[in-house]
Amino acid sequence: MTLVIMAAGMGSRFGGLKQVEPVGPNGEFILDYSVYDAIRAGYDKVVFIIKEENYDLFRETIGKRIESKISVEYAFQKIEDVPEGVKVPSTRVKPWGTSHAILAAKKYVDGPFTVINADDFYGADPYKKMKEFFDKNNDQKNYSMIGYKTINTMSENGSVKRGICSKNSDNYLTKLVESSIEKKDGKIIATPLEDEDKTFEITPDTLVSMNFFGFNTSIFEYLEDEMKEFFEKHKDDLDKCEFLIPNSVFKRIEENKVSVKVLDTDEKWYGVTYKEDKKDLVDAINKMIEDKKYPKNLWN
Repeated sequence: MTLVIMAAGMGSRFGGLKQVEPVGPNGEFILDYSVYDAIRAGYDKVVFIIKEENYDLFRETIGKRIESKISVEYAFQKIEDVPEGVKVPSTRVKPWGTSHAILAAKKYVDGPFTVINADDFYGADPYKKMKEFFDKNNDQKNYSMIGYKTINTMSENGSVKRGICSKNSDNYLTKLVESSIEKKDGKIIATPLEDEDKTFEITPDTLVSMNFFGFNTSIFEYLEDEMKEFFEKHKDDLDKCEFLIPNSVFKRIEENKVSVKVLDTDEKWYGVTYKEDKKDLVDAINKMIEDKKYPKNLWN
């Protein structure tokens, strides 16, 4: 089982490379805790998707201290990796999005794999559930995702982007609406990113996606096919458009090509969407160390 960590994005709201902001008592990053939890769950490889210019930074910080614990690979997400004939505008700065990032890892993955964000602290439970799912499932068309309760993924410092999930009685995903969510007048309000006029209220227990997906290698062929369609559709919007994995997954669900099992978790998410979030994350990690969920020095 491989862990693929998407770490090529720059933290615009946080202000810098938030993936390498120390949050643990010995300079550990969020990435360290993700890899640590994956190793405990039985994963045997990690692939970091990064910008090529950040390779030395990642290798010196994260890479070297975990290379003796798990197999490590580095994949480069490059803005110029686009279908033939696409002209990348000079104004384009950000990578092309999460679906494009996952394609960058293709040559390093030869079996089931989990995809996560570099700057999200997910907790230990999701890694165990994902590993157990793929230990029992070899169907190339059967994927999975971790569903978090909305209330466990909110920031006190502003809105957050989440995929609002609907599932059937068998716990398979039926709908995924990428939305901005925030508390307003004591209610949790979701605003779809593609239709900002259609706001709706959700409950604290409504399940949301945190980009914690489990895939088989069939996803790469789907994404390669879709990427050509994506760039053709957005040929007049190439400076800002994003090729996003929740949209890609739901497209294949609608086509009845894949199914996605929703694996619920009660874990609380922590992140650094805003600079002010960091204190809450650091405090939470210190409390988990006190409760013996993590050692004080993660790798020694």
